[in-house]
Amino acid sequence: MKKKKTNIIIVVIFLIGLVVLLYPSISNWWNLSRQSRVISDYVSAVNDLPTEDREAMLYEAEKYNKTLLSKGDRYEMNGFEKDEYSNLLNIDGNGTMGYLEIPKISVSMPIYHTTDSDVLQFAAGHIPGTSLPVGGVGTHCVLSGHRGLPSARLFTDLDRLQTGDIFRVNVLGKSLCYEADQIRIVDPDNIEALEIDPEADLFTLVTCTPYGVNTHRLLVRGHRVSEDFTEGEVYFPSEAIRVEPIIVAIVVFVLILLPIPVILRVRDKRR
Repeated sequence: MKKKKTNIIIVVIFLIGLVVLLYPSISNWWNLSRQSRVISDYVSAVNDLPTEDREAMLYEAEKYNKTLLSKGDRYEMNGFEKDEYSNLLNIDGNGTMGYLEIPKISVSMPIYHTTDSDVLQFAAGHIPGTSLPVGGVGTHCVLSGHRGLPSARLFTDLDRLQTGDIFRVNVLGKSLCYEADQIRIVDPDNIEALEIDPEADLFTLVTCTPYGVNTHRLLVRGHRVSEDFTEGEVYFPSEAIRVEPIIVAIVVFVLILLPIPVILRVRDKRR
């Protein structure tokens, strides 16, 4: 009995250690898989949308952006304004606006309305009160993303971007390309850098900094350039992350259990 209990304790300790070791990788894979499915579903929904409906949605979003130019406190919304905002660019009703691609750091993730905690766990959130991501002079869209989550990389590598780097936003089949031209670190309540320039088409990515401390905000701003990437520059989610979760679960389970008999046998031989 004593030997059996000892073996059980060893197995439990081994499993706990292995789970802790594998959790970041498996969890990040899971989030990448989820992001990939959301993007794939979004692209299919856009392709199924009649051209006139797509143009009408873009028109409403562009009209909304123009109203922000004359709105005093655009970050404060009443109930009606929140409902209006939530319905814009919302094709299938789940809050997906489009998706973001950052080739340099191999990021491809969905864009959702709001920066609610459940959104930021696996995607980029659009900051209400900033321009919707449809481009145009006199717009400044701002996306927020988490950094340093053990379960997903998201904007973890955003600090690797430099001026001149490219990122792209895809909304309703429209591809908007931006070139980073300003990188700043500001206090959390400093929104001066998010103001709309009536003469420019701007886009800013926001995340917390320093890594793990999160006392400030890292702002990577870009201005609109050509809508075309050079060949080989566009990043798409790997087909590998689209493997069904049940397959991954089985593989992980096998990897966890496989070494246990070997460990116990070696231990018994030593005794």
